[in-house]
Amino acid sequence: MSHLKKELHDLCVAQVRRSMDAAELAISEAQKSSNDDTKSSAGDKYETGREMAQQETNRNLAQLNEANKLLVALNRIGTSGTAAIAEPGSVIITSNGNFYLAISAGSLSLNGEAYFAVSPGSPIGIKLNGAKAGDNFTLNGKTYIIEEVS
Repeated sequence: MSHLKKELHDLCVAQVRRSMDAAELAISEAQKSSNDDTKSSAGDKYETGREMAQQETNRNLAQLNEANKLLVALNRIGTSGTAAIAEPGSVIITSNGNFYLAISAGSLSLNGEAYFAVSPGSPIGIKLNGAKAGDNFTLNGKTYIIEEVS
């Protein structure tokens, strides 16, 4: 099962890195656009263009910062060993889906199985954290029965 945890962890890291790469590319493009914008006789147009490029850069810097935080969170999660009680890094099999308790990364597909990467702070992550096989909980009208924790 630790092999599964490692693969899910690697998928999350790859997703975060793709997000970081996209943000860095967008920042570079916005800065290039701002630098290429030459001042014309229409000064307001120039200033508006530069301001829009700056806003785009700021948005992408915020995304890059969030992605960095996710990467730091992932680096704190162990990928080896098993636990009887769900904690960050655990794979939890329930009657309503498979979950990887790490970061909110959405659906991950591995070996034909779907796993939902969820943050321990998300509503379902809060319910999963500390759960053990045999436990159950209800969220949004759905009952989840914990079948396995590793």
